[in-house]
Amino acid sequence: MARKPKRKWSQEVTQHSDALDLEPGIFTKKDPDTIAASLARSAEKSTRRKTSAFHSALSMLTFYINRAGQSLPQAQRKRLEKAKERLREHFHRKKT
Repeated sequence: MARKPKRKWSQEVTQHSDALDLEPGIFTKKDPDTIAASLARSAEKSTRRKTSAFHSALSMLTFYINRAGQSLPQAQRKRLEKAKERLREHFHRKKT
């Protein structure tokens, strides 16, 4: 019996999020400010999100970082962590 190809559900989530319309390739951008601004814009425009724009954007970013796991290059991980800081600044939130 032939095996079904593995589905990458996490990739499906980031590409077809039910809450946010993400810019293609946003998580691979080199500038943390660009990443944060795009996520914030997507979250603020969304009418399908179930929580605040800040929580939706931060949740999607954290989801991507966690799902990439060990395969995420250290430099990209640093950029994405910096983008989290920028998101907090954008929404006037302090790190808890």
